[in-house]
Amino acid sequence: MQNRALPVGWRKSSHSGHQVSCVEVGAVDSGAAVRDSKNVGAGYFTASSRQWRLFIDAVKSDRFDR
Repeated sequence: MQNRALPVGWRKSSHSGHQVSCVEVGAVDSGAAVRDSKNVGAGYFTASSRQWRLFIDAVKSDRFDR
């Protein structure tokens, strides 16, 4: 399987509205890439499909709420 060199399909949450201080998520073959929407030139980090799924599950179950 060939790895996609760069993330594609960058998007931010619909809950962000017109805010500029958000994170964006892009697709890579191995999972997801995440970057700062106000500083896209700073780069991004990637998470495997499993890591991304576990993170999203944790967010949805309010594990990060204080």
